[in-house]
Amino acid sequence: MKAVVHTAYGSPEVLKLEDVDKPVAKDDEVLVRVRAAAVNPPDWAGVHGVPYIVRLAFGLRRPKLGIRGTDMAGTVAAVGKNVTRLRVGDEVFGRGAGTFAEYAVAPEEYLVPKPAAITFEQAAAVPMSGLTALHALRDAGGIRSGQKILIVGAGGGVGSFAVQIAKSFVAEVTGVCSASKQDLVRSIGADHVIDYAQEDFTQGEERYDLVLDNVLGHSLSELLRALDRKGTLVPNGGQFHKRWFASTGVLLIKAPLLSLVVPQRIRVCHEHPGQDDLLLLNELMGSGRLTPLVGRTYPLSRTREAISYFGEGHAEGKVVITP
Repeated sequence: MKAVVHTAYGSPEVLKLEDVDKPVAKDDEVLVRVRAAAVNPPDWAGVHGVPYIVRLAFGLRRPKLGIRGTDMAGTVAAVGKNVTRLRVGDEVFGRGAGTFAEYAVAPEEYLVPKPAAITFEQAAAVPMSGLTALHALRDAGGIRSGQKILIVGAGGGVGSFAVQIAKSFVAEVTGVCSASKQDLVRSIGADHVIDYAQEDFTQGEERYDLVLDNVLGHSLSELLRALDRKGTLVPNGGQFHKRWFASTGVLLIKAPLLSLVVPQRIRVCHEHPGQDDLLLLNELMGSGRLTPLVGRTYPLSRTREAISYFGEGHAEGKVVITP
C-alpha cells in the first residue's frame, strides 16, 4: 500500500510517499481502508520533533512510528476475531494509528459508524478536534443552557466544533477570530463575532460564564478579565511551535497554581477517544446540529503541503488528506 513515511525529524520535506506493507488487524482491531485523514497538532509536532517534549512519546532521536496521522474515516476492510460490532464494508470514522496511508488499523472501541449525510472528509475531521471541543465545554467547562460562552480561535479546527457544540447546549456564543473568518463563524451559529485585530476582548466590558481559549495569545491573568466572577476558564493548546514545551507549562503548572488564588475556576481539558462521545458527535451530525468544516483537502501525494499549510496556523476549519 501507499503511505507517507519519515525516518527523521525535520521540515515536511522529510516526508516521502512510499510502498509499505499493509497493517494487519489484531484480535480487537479493525483494518480500515482510509478514505480521508485529518491533520492535527500532534501530526505537525511528530514530523518536526518540536516541541522537544513530544519526543518522549514519539522517539528521542528519530520517530518510532514512521507514519503519522490518527483521525480517519473509511471503509472496514477486515476485522479481528474479537470484533463483534463492525463488519467488512461498514463506513466508519474515529481514531487509529498511521492514518496518512491507504490502510490503517484501530481498536474497535475507537470507531463508530459514519452518518450517511456526512462525507468521508467531514467525518475524518471530527475525532480529535470534535472530542476536544466536547470535553473542553462539557467536562472541563461545565457548560449549561443559557450561559454566555466566549470561544477564542472560533474559526479553526477545535473552535469551529466548539461553536456548534455550545449552540447545541443552547448557549449564547461569541467567537473570536480573524476578519477573514467572521462570516464562516457566523454561519456555524455564533451569535456575536469579535475580530481580534480590531478588538481585545480582555479589555472590554463584557463578561462571560465560560471562556474556551484555543490560541493562548493572552496570559491567563488577562483571560480572567473576560470572565464573570463565578466563571470558568478553559485554556486549550496553542503555541505548538514553541521549541521546548509549547503550552505545557501554562496548562500543567501555571493554570493549577493560579486557580488556587482567584475566584474563577481554571480547568484544563483532557481529550480522550471514547466510543460513547464519538456516538454523541455522530448523533449531533445526524440531526444537523453539527457540520464539520473542512477548509482544504490534499491528496496523499501532497501531504508535505498539507502539513506546511496546517503549521501556518491560519486554516479555516480542518485540513484533510485523501489517500
